[in-house]
Amino acid sequence: MMQEIAERVANIRAEMEKAAREAGRDPSEILLCAATKMNDAARVRVAVEAGVDCCGENRVQELLEKLPQGAYDGKPLHFIGHLQTNKVRQVVGKVDLIQSVDRPELLQAIEKEAAKQGLVQRILLEVNIGAEASKSGFTPQGAMEIASRMAEFPHCHVEGLMAIPPISEEPGGNTKYFAQMRQLLVDIRAKKYDNVSMACLSMGMTDDFTDAIREGSTMIRVGTAIFGARQYGAAK
Repeated sequence: MMQEIAERVANIRAEMEKAAREAGRDPSEILLCAATKMNDAARVRVAVEAGVDCCGENRVQELLEKLPQGAYDGKPLHFIGHLQTNKVRQVVGKVDLIQSVDRPELLQAIEKEAAKQGLVQRILLEVNIGAEASKSGFTPQGAMEIASRMAEFPHCHVEGLMAIPPISEEPGGNTKYFAQMRQLLVDIRAKKYDNVSMACLSMGMTDDFTDAIREGSTMIRVGTAIFGARQYGAAK
C-alpha cells in the first residue's frame, strides 16, 4: 500500500509534466499539494518522501494531531478546508499558507491573530467561481474588492487565488471556470494593490488537474489520486 502511494505520486508528476508541456509551460512552475484529509501520519510521510511539494489539511484537529507526529517532515503545510473563525488561533502561525480565506470575517480574524503573534500570515482568497449556493467563497467582484483593501490587513499577505469549480461529468467541463480564474488573477495582479502578489493560482484536483494546468494553475490539490479512496476513520 505504501509503495502504491509513491508510484501514484510519480504517475501524477508525469501527467503534470505532460499537461504543462502541451500548454507550453515549464512543469517546475506547478506545485503538487497532497490533500491529506483522513490519512494518518505514516501515509502522509510516504507521500512527502515520494516528492510532493506541500501538504494540505482540511481539518484543524487532524492538523494538530499530525503536526507533532512529524507527518509533514519539513514540507510546507497549507490549510485548505473551511476554517471557522473560532479556530483561527489554532492555525495561524502553524501553517505556511491558508488557502481557504472565503469571507471578510475570516480575514479579519486571521489579521487579529497574526497581529497578536507578531507575524504575517500568507493567504489565498477562495473564489466561488461557479456561484454555487452550497459553497462558500468570494464572488470574483468580491475578491477584487477585498484585494483592493489589503492595506488594511498588514499582518496578512494575499499570494493568490484558490477555487473549487462545480463537479462536472463532462471531460474538460471545468475549463471555462479555470479560464475565468486565470483572468481574475491577471486582472487583480494588474491593479498592483498593496499587500497582494497574485503569484499563486490554486485549482485542479484529482479529476481535473490536467485541465487546470492547461489553463494556468500553479498549484494542484490532489488527494484520491495519491492515497486512493478515503477510508473514513483512517487518520490517527
